[in-house]
Amino acid sequence: MAPGRHSTRPAPRPYRKWAAFGAAAAVVAAGYVVAGAADTPAPGPGSSLCRAADDKREMRGAWLTTVGNIDWPSEPGLSAGEQQEELDARLDEAADLGLNTVFLHVRPTTDALYESDLEPWTRYLTGEQGGDPGYDPLEYAVAGAHERGLELHAWFNPYRVGISSDLETLADDHPVKDNPDWMVRYGGEGFLDPGNPEVRGWVTDVIMDVVDRYDIDGVHFDDFFYPYPKEGEEFGDDDSWEAHGDGFEDRDDWRRDNVDRFVAGIHERIEDTKPWVRFGISPFGIWRNSGSDPAGSDTDGLESYAAQHADTRTWIQDGTIDYVVPQLYWERGFGAADYEVLTDWWADQVEGTGVDLYVGQAAYRVGEPGWGESSLTDQLDYSDGVEEVGGDVYFSFTSLTEEAADAFAHLAGEYYTDPALPPLGDVAPDTDPEVGAVRGLSAETGGEGTELSWDALDGARSYAVYRIDADRARAVAAGGVEDVCEALTSEALLGVTGTPSWTDGSDGEGAYVVTALDRFRIEGPAADPVDPRA
Repeated sequence: MAPGRHSTRPAPRPYRKWAAFGAAAAVVAAGYVVAGAADTPAPGPGSSLCRAADDKREMRGAWLTTVGNIDWPSEPGLSAGEQQEELDARLDEAADLGLNTVFLHVRPTTDALYESDLEPWTRYLTGEQGGDPGYDPLEYAVAGAHERGLELHAWFNPYRVGISSDLETLADDHPVKDNPDWMVRYGGEGFLDPGNPEVRGWVTDVIMDVVDRYDIDGVHFDDFFYPYPKEGEEFGDDDSWEAHGDGFEDRDDWRRDNVDRFVAGIHERIEDTKPWVRFGISPFGIWRNSGSDPAGSDTDGLESYAAQHADTRTWIQDGTIDYVVPQLYWERGFGAADYEVLTDWWADQVEGTGVDLYVGQAAYRVGEPGWGESSLTDQLDYSDGVEEVGGDVYFSFTSLTEEAADAFAHLAGEYYTDPALPPLGDVAPDTDPEVGAVRGLSAETGGEGTELSWDALDGARSYAVYRIDADRARAVAAGGVEDVCEALTSEALLGVTGTPSWTDGSDGEGAYVVTALDRFRIEGPAADPVDPRA
């Protein structure tokens, strides 16, 4: 997702050209029960009573990039143990930074960061495409993320095969070896042809294989569909245009239709299989300029509609994506592509559609002219006031711990002082939680802080841990929905965990409450408060 294809984007760094990458929801429900009640889902009003006061949900994510070993693993050829150690460190850093979602690059070049019968192992694990790393990195990553209370979205590049040097060393079982007509060489790179129905079917099957077999929280695409244009070159899809272009007078319209069909098909398959798995796309930040289309933004840059044939606005209107993360990698006041102008434009597109909007933030640009310690905070200072913006995703993960570390710390001190629950899944506002109240909550204070534990709850995806004062604890114990909504706020939220235990290392006092979140991220009823000092 890195920049470098147009004058409105900064120059690329080595290999990053490969990565060019609402207040929702049902919150604490009714039916709050005391200890000893049955472990059954409690009826509740979903978000209808708590929505106005609910500021607990926000996307706080980062792209963990594997292509070119940008973020992980640090280099190819590490042992399984070394890779796992590095991945553990990245996930620990995500939790420490206050993030709640990791977008893991699982299919960088028509290969797999996971055990697959369809495509070979990615070269970025062992240095050789098809080389077995000795474990399943995606399985390991999902388990590690969930244990830490993080969501993991599997990030796929649908059509990229590799640069020229990659194409000379494709594994014997690479799909292009069996189907050479699937690939188009363009600009020194190889791409699967989106106009070939066999290609679209293959990629869909690859993605659904992951959805079926892994406990992921989301499926994610970046901005690569048709490749970014190269001056003086044409994408060589004549054969598929002649075979499948009937009904279209314009090849560009046909290309957009190919991408539209693919996106809609993925969304439909996920909804039919695991509707709690969210599907989102991170397009280039400009759909169309107003000079090309009155519905476009007041900008003057490359248009994803024409360049990648990605009609993101149609996907939003048709509801074929659950969330969109436009890459707004330009600063406030930048003439050709102003961050404020584009934030407002994207907010207008999602308003009333049910599609969530998160902003793709350019953490990698910190240190460039005009991008100082306050640069990321400056962006959120604006978009935080735009109601439709439900959070942010940062490119790339390593930037948050290196060049952007101080800038992100500045941002976190302004905006991430309280933890955030993940955004809600695609459910109706009055949907009841699938989980009941947490049982067996106990708290014991010692030298290391307060140790909490509770019984694991069937159907719980994660647990939210709160600390509240005595008055609010009594109100929660009484079980009044409005009192519970008022008590279990973002300020009271200590964090989210995937395990039935928590250590509060602070010296704060009060009563503890734990709720469970189901697979749609709906928060279940509150357990009886426990005060270890009472």
